[in-house]
Amino acid sequence: MTKWVESDDGSYTAYSEQYDEHYHSTKDGALNESLKKHVQPAFVLYGNKKHLKIIDICFGLGFNTLLSLYYRDRYFPNMTLEIYSPELDGALVASLVDFPYPEIFKPYQKVIKELATAGQYEDEWTRITVEITDARVAMRELEGIWDVCYQDAFSPASNPVLWTKEYFADVARLIGNEGILTTYSMALATRLALYENGLNIYLNQGEGYRSATVASVRELENLEKIDMEHKIACNPDATSLRDENLAL
Repeated sequence: MTKWVESDDGSYTAYSEQYDEHYHSTKDGALNESLKKHVQPAFVLYGNKKHLKIIDICFGLGFNTLLSLYYRDRYFPNMTLEIYSPELDGALVASLVDFPYPEIFKPYQKVIKELATAGQYEDEWTRITVEITDARVAMRELEGIWDVCYQDAFSPASNPVLWTKEYFADVARLIGNEGILTTYSMALATRLALYENGLNIYLNQGEGYRSATVASVRELENLEKIDMEHKIACNPDATSLRDENLAL
């Protein structure tokens, strides 16, 4: 069961009783968190692409996907956009036609309705697929090379299966040598799991939101790179989450 909750930036999020967590940081604000921790970093790095491919883990209330659409339309109108998003809770997605979205999403009522009812939206410039499925299975079966992965699942404490070294191995395969992963998680276990899959770790920080993480195989400019070898030396007992330690 989910309950709608107003966050500190005035936008609404929801509370999941199953995971005992909100879908967004109520302190950072649902819209602000999506913008600063996922959408803006992705488009800053890939604004010159003609076609941008995004994996949105997990669809949830759809903020990351809808804000990507808004951001593209406003700043990069000549870019085509392809988004794939797995989501386990089909009832939640179906309920989104009645969700109190921010005003900036009003132009996308048709998109919201089609995603909520059919799981698909497509026009000349955009293709969005929301698949009701386990994200672990989805990442294992998805093919191709993708530019961005929004890693926005419930926290490692609540939903550890989407934060393990093995899970991130599938993500790393999908984003290849040029793609990026964005996530709100600053946990050392998360960063270790990414680092152990060959990704460099970067700090995403700025005014008006708590710091977050960007990861990529390639070197990224204008982001502070985290010295993971130093982190490991300072925390010799720290480990990444592993499938073998979870009841999968």
